[in-house]
Amino acid sequence: QVQLVESGGGLVQPGGSLRLSCAASGGIVSIKAMGWYRQAPDKQRDLVAAITSGGSTNYAESVKGRLTISRDNAKNTVYLQMNSLKPADTAVYYCYADLVVSIEPGVAQRRDYWGQGTQVTVSS
Repeated sequence: QVQLVESGGGLVQPGGSLRLSCAASGGIVSIKAMGWYRQAPDKQRDLVAAITSGGSTNYAESVKGRLTISRDNAKNTVYLQMNSLKPADTAVYYCYADLVVSIEPGVAQRRDYWGQGTQVTVSS
């Protein structure tokens, strides 16, 4: 049973920093990519940042230069270091993972998974 466990959200003042973590576990054969999306109230869920198994990264324009995504392959964990936070960054942040997982002995399948979401609030 694959699980994505997120941590690190919270309340921070404008200009402050937070670090989100997301650990994947359970039946993982390989990780194709991991990343973060966010969803503010009454808005769609949008990509924030993603990182592939080869280390290539992709960022939303609004976060470039302030947020940094990284991975610890040994721990199947992805991080999002968020600096110079703005009120516009307030949202629920969701971890996602593009995984190859074992669905039965000798059979693997590529699937997408989502974390439960963690609230980030930037406010004075």
